Amino acid sequence: MADETQYKYLGPRYGSSYRQYFLKGSKIRVEVLFDETVGPDARTPEQVAEDYDVPLDAVYEAIRYCQENEDVLDQDREMESTSIRAHGWDKPPHAPPDYKPE
Repeated sequence: MADETQYKYLGPRYGSSYRQYFLKGSKIRVEVLFDETVGPDARTPEQVAEDYDVPLDAVYEAIRYCQENEDVLDQDREMESTSIRAHGWDKPPHAPPDYKPE
């Protein structure tokens, strides 16, 4: 896991069950910002910074963090999926009737 001292804008969120970092002083997980910059509808880091009203360098830190800590993100996703299944939130009425988990 990343060393908190190497980031100006990122850090752990105390009390959170997520292991990935958040933007300091917010509830925004770094993966949220990163996800905005990848895929078919990818946006520029500048657009993401403007939309989330965060410094551009914070978006670049989030991107770097996610690229360097894929194992942490994978663990968080698995924890979230397990919780969703355990609570039955992957079934109607919480999920669409045609929902097929990956």
